Amino acid sequence: MKRNNIERCRNLRKNQTDAEKKLWTILRNRQLCWVKFRRQFSISRYILDFYSPEYKLGIEADGGQHYRDKGRERDERRKRRLSKEGVQMLRFSDREILNNIEGVYEIIQKTIEKKKSSPPHLNPLPDGRGSKAVKKFTSPPF
Repeated sequence: MKRNNIERCRNLRKNQTDAEKKLWTILRNRQLCWVKFRRQFSISRYILDFYSPEYKLGIEADGGQHYRDKGRERDERRKRRLSKEGVQMLRFSDREILNNIEGVYEIIQKTIEKKKSSPPHLNPLPDGRGSKAVKKFTSPPF
């Protein structure tokens, strides 16, 4: 699959907001439920702040512009489009990330655990190939 916006993604990774930096500290290196996340990942014409390809889970750190009418409308269109691609989105305000990272961690963790416990894919690989052992952390890395 050809990825769009490669240079823009690289630039966004170099210029992360404080909230994105803080959120990345708990998502990087499979620290959260052993799930791989990518930063500034392009899907379709959108760039997601964080994305887990394995669980099709996108996470956004939203600044103030997302809470104005125009920003809400744009986010809703984006959510609908990504949903058609099978991507579930979680959105957190920058303030929430900076002031309550433990709560953000718990919400992401519960969402992943729910996805892990959902029914298997309709066309699984034969002989259980492709399944991964699941490990859980007992406490968050902060």
